[in-house]
Amino acid sequence: MDLIQKALEFETRKKKGLTTSDRVKLSREAKALILGINEIYKVKKDAKLMDIMKRLTVIKQKIEKRLKGRHLLEAY
Repeated sequence: MDLIQKALEFETRKKKGLTTSDRVKLSREAKALILGINEIYKVKKDAKLMDIMKRLTVIKQKIEKRLKGRHLLEAY
């Protein structure tokens, strides 16, 4: 359950005032955590794991939205 602890710590980590490279690292870390928890979820089918993955996905999407910039999102 070390992966679960890392995910919970990731959720509480400060995410403001970051450089672009910090955001890229956070996005990659979130992706790795989500994929790791997904492997556990495939075996256990625990709803709590799904909730953690959903929360991490929301955080990852916010980080990536900030990376891409608002002007690119408005063009589509």
